[in-house]
Amino acid sequence: MSGNASFVYSDALLNYHFHSDHPFNQKRVQMTKELLEAAHQLDQTDIIPLRKATEQELALFHDPQFIEAVKQASNGELSETTAAKYGLGTEDTPIFENMHEASSLLVGGTLTAVDAVLEKRSTHSLHLGGGLHHGFKQKASGFCIYNDGAVAIKYIRQHYNLKVLYVDTDAHHGDGVQWAFYDDPNVCTFSIHETGRYLFPGTGNVNERGIKAGHGYSFNIPIDAFTQDESFLHVYESAFREITAFFQPDIIITQNGADAHFHDPLTHLSASMQIYERIPQLAHELAHTYCEGRWVALGGGGYDIWRVVPRAWAQVWNVMRYGVPKSGSLPLSWLKKWQKSAPVTLPRTWQDQSDTLPNIPRKADIQEKNDKMLQVALKYTKGRTKT
Repeated sequence: MSGNASFVYSDALLNYHFHSDHPFNQKRVQMTKELLEAAHQLDQTDIIPLRKATEQELALFHDPQFIEAVKQASNGELSETTAAKYGLGTEDTPIFENMHEASSLLVGGTLTAVDAVLEKRSTHSLHLGGGLHHGFKQKASGFCIYNDGAVAIKYIRQHYNLKVLYVDTDAHHGDGVQWAFYDDPNVCTFSIHETGRYLFPGTGNVNERGIKAGHGYSFNIPIDAFTQDESFLHVYESAFREITAFFQPDIIITQNGADAHFHDPLTHLSASMQIYERIPQLAHELAHTYCEGRWVALGGGGYDIWRVVPRAWAQVWNVMRYGVPKSGSLPLSWLKKWQKSAPVTLPRTWQDQSDTLPNIPRKADIQEKNDKMLQVALKYTKGRTKT
């Protein structure tokens, strides 16, 4: 294993599977791994195996009654009425066999990444099976049963007593993680996402700043539908730099949802692969500037598993392991294998071709709106120093 970065993976991650028509498809994790291997960017020595989270670890965030309900649902023993109470058996989070075991493995993968970094076996660690940011203390939501990010941050606070900056670039607001630490001044959450006017979960307004001792440590920038690269990256970079300088974290955790791309079927943003090069580059830079390099990156959303997610997530690893994103042609062997089952024509290059980019006539108006949101969101950091 590289001393610099580790890639947390097991084929068992594919067991987190609702049904064949569900948009959340962990095949994208396998496709990303195989893309990196075909491109000679990932070696077996980089990969570390994951473990299941224990029930005690899950209970760092989740209510024990909810955990018990998930276990019963896994075995077909939970009534419909009780399932509905816990957000299970819905269209978003249908019940599937061995759901508890599969969900526990996702959380354990994120804890594996955390320990790899904080036990100094890796400077950075990537777990693409994680990033299930919508799970709540007592309820499943938005394709997420257990919230691995929230459990991991609770784990870091309990076992390592470090200040955590959580950065979420998924097109959907990172609600579950935000609410988990809304009153905690030692955990700062920053989410840039499509405005909740149009998109689940409908939260993430700019005035959601935290409560009690945690007031001022929650940052949200809801950007307008059809936002493209230039505006997205301006908002992301400006906010990330200022928030990190303000908070002075000990470790950075990033949730790298890949659903802000114009091909994504569930969102309305219009970014290209360009943002998925810059997102990890800035995280890498700031982790080294403020945290001695300590950076754990997770997966998340991303529902065009063919044209978008493998390229986007592979770039997180390329930056984490090699410092730069990959460019040029995708490996022919990978294209040949996956084109056989893909319902769309796979892209041939790491970057999007200019003739595929959408034309957005309201670009200037959108950018102006996003800039205003940025100014409001960062107003609270002015003149304040986190100690």
